[in-house]
Amino acid sequence: MTTSLVCHAHAIAPSRVIRGEQAWQRGLPAIAALCQRPALLGRSSATQSIRAGLKADLTGSDLTVVEAQLNFDCCEEDLIRLEAFLKESACDCVIAAGGGKVLDAGKLLAFRLKLPCITVPLSAATCAGWTALANIYSRDGAFVSDQSLDACPDLLIFDHGLVRQAPNQTLASGIADALAKWYEASVGSGSSTDGIIQQAVQMARVLRDQLLIDALDAMARPDSESWVRVAEACGLTAGVIGGLGGAQCRTVAAHAVHNGLTQLPACHGKLHGEKVGFGILVQLRLEERLGGNQLAAQSRRQLLPLLKQLGVPITLQDLGLGETGLNDLRAICSFACRPGSDLHHLPFEVTETDLLEALVSTDADSRSVSTSLETEA
Repeated sequence: MTTSLVCHAHAIAPSRVIRGEQAWQRGLPAIAALCQRPALLGRSSATQSIRAGLKADLTGSDLTVVEAQLNFDCCEEDLIRLEAFLKESACDCVIAAGGGKVLDAGKLLAFRLKLPCITVPLSAATCAGWTALANIYSRDGAFVSDQSLDACPDLLIFDHGLVRQAPNQTLASGIADALAKWYEASVGSGSSTDGIIQQAVQMARVLRDQLLIDALDAMARPDSESWVRVAEACGLTAGVIGGLGGAQCRTVAAHAVHNGLTQLPACHGKLHGEKVGFGILVQLRLEERLGGNQLAAQSRRQLLPLLKQLGVPITLQDLGLGETGLNDLRAICSFACRPGSDLHHLPFEVTETDLLEALVSTDADSRSVSTSLETEA
């Protein structure tokens, strides 16, 4: 019997990962081996003093550092400007130090300029420091598209001391984003017959279990082993799962809801993982109502108190959308349901009305909101 095999290309991991306490200092020789004139990319004023310290260390390693500043989230306008600036400055590497959007911008710039890429996460809010993927936003912060890259970064430095300086809510956001790996991959890829994808999905389950056990302790005790496990789960392991599973280990409704939420300026103050965490609840509500999945209902009831304790939004009110008009809510649903959206990886059809009903009932027990919505419409 012959078996037909599909060829998949995987960008699984950075070429080198240095993690732990003092990882930045230990990584300086590896950085010096990759470049002589790096661009140090950042954005937030909150991390300016950290980046100044990184620059001093790089200069002390006999590197000539060119500082580069993002003006917006990872948007095309900034990317075009910085691409020209890095060319003019004869930079031979991009070091991105910051949150997920800074890391994504650094990866895109390095990809477009064919330069080595070094990522230095300054929080555990996402696994962007690991992946061969970048999200592009408008200058106003609305999600536009994602772009796959040829390779993961050349070097990832995950320094616990640097990451620990981030606000605690960034870790909560990272926990929600990492939890989504299981809830999305299990429904989007759980029936795959590909062994590697099956294994990536099971890794996502183990990751979820680790987070359920350690999340609250990690939030309460930043100097604990729980914090190390959780921070690395969010910043590193979540990336391993995406790299191993590839495009076939899919994001589904949770990230589609995030992308829809970013279309409303009222949500721009919320972190990526906070919107994704809310999106998990929306996805589980869809599975429960449209897929008849009682396990999804049980999962949602299990997650609600944890996300609430983490300070992750569990309702539209928590997102600052409690007074949002129906037209704006429909705009979220329209974007999330557009052709090609990850939401369509669900194993059942979802209409904009279905999604709207799920959006407004994430904390419901078993009630239906369709009648009230039809009345309001």
